[in-house]
This record gives sequence, C-alpha cells and structure tokens, in this order.
Amino acid sequence: MSSQHTHPPADVPAVGADSPFRQGRLPRDEAPQFVLPLVVRIEKAEPPARTDALETAARAVLVLLADERARDGGEWAEAVRDWQDARIRKVVRRARGAEWRKACALPGITVDGGTAQVRVFPPVPLDGWPKELAKLQVSGTDLDDPAPVPAATAGVPVLWLNPDLEMSAGKTMAQAGHAAQLAWWDLTAAERAAWQDSGFRLEVRTAAPDQWPALTTGGLPVVRDAGFTEIAPGSATVVADHPSLRSRL
Repeated sequence: MSSQHTHPPADVPAVGADSPFRQGRLPRDEAPQFVLPLVVRIEKAEPPARTDALETAARAVLVLLADERARDGGEWAEAVRDWQDARIRKVVRRARGAEWRKACALPGITVDGGTAQVRVFPPVPLDGWPKELAKLQVSGTDLDDPAPVPAATAGVPVLWLNPDLEMSAGKTMAQAGHAAQLAWWDLTAAERAAWQDSGFRLEVRTAAPDQWPALTTGGLPVVRDAGFTEIAPGSATVVADHPSLRSRL
C-alpha cells in the first residue's frame, strides 16, 4: 500500500548536515513523485507471521538507506534522493513461487526475518514499475501472528502502531517503513552507524490506548497518512520510538 508522511513540513526544506534533502528543492508535492517498491514473500503453505513481516519490512527500508549504492555516487543515489525530495511513498506487494524468483532477479536487497522475507528495490517513478513487479498483487495482503506477541524489549527501538486503526498487513508494512525512515533521518551519523551495527534491531508493537496520546505528542517522529488508501487523511499511524531520540526529549 502507498502512503505518505508530513515530516518535515512539505514546504520547508531540511538543512541539517544529515539531511537527505537538497537545498532549494521544490515543495515536496510539486516535485516528481517516486515510490519505493517492497515485495513480501507469502507462500500459501507457510505465510510469515504478521509482526515479523512488519519488522522485516521496516528493516528493509533501513538496509536500503544505509547501502553504499544509495549514498552519494552510488548507482541508486539519484533515485533515492529524488524519492526523498518528494513524498516517501512505499508500496508493498506480495509474491510467491516463480513470481518471487523473478522479483529476486531484479536489482534490490532481500532482508530475512524469522519467518519473513522482504525484498526492497531502488525507487521508481510512480508510473515506471518494472513489469515483473507491476503485475504483483497489491491489495488483500493480510497475515496473522500464530503466537502472542511479547512486550516491547527495553532499550530496543520500537515502532508503535495506533491501537485505534485497522490496516491490512501490506498497509501496515508501508507505515512501519515510513516510521523507521523518519527515525533514521533524525539520528546523527554515529547513531545511524550504531543502529546499522545492531542489524537494525527494532520491534513493532501496538500501543496501549492510554499510551497513544502521549506517544503522538511527546516529540517523537509521527507518521501521518495521506489518506489515499484504507484510512482517513492525516491519521497518525505509527510513532518511531528510538532510544537516542527519546533521550533528547
């Protein structure tokens, strides 16, 4: 599913040393729009657990952002910069069998979770999807957790989901990816390196209803959806709770 965020505001360029944005860029809604494709492997006999798929998708976004091919001078750098200068759209599609094998033959990175596999690809124009990905299903992706999800681990980055929203697994994977990316943008270079060294360890959990208001107003990065699919525009979907960011509050 595709969705967007408003961090930083659409018409205010970020200018910090670690900013992914160009100086003097167009307002984000006026810039050419790109999308980050993610494909989750869902075999009929052995679908991944939902929470593992969400966490693996979020880590896949971070793995791509940290990859040398996405950095200045890398073969994906221009596409990644163009994508981040506009709206950070992500679309999650599913594949199995031969479809998955064809997707894996395209340039990209496969990230493994406990039960999940997600392949992330360099950004493409909204209307420029590779044919191998364009024909994959985008709707109806849902998954379950076969066992109770444990409580969040102290000291580990957590992407907190809005307890009052119901989203498909595909939509939630995209939203978790947005939240991970917002946290990445707000970290220093040293903090990013430390997170990368941990294998981008993170957890995705649903916030308690009484916890959610404080999470969304406490200064942590908040993903707000553009409202193209499933939920109302402006809905707060995920809060990125990284220990380094929380320590500054």
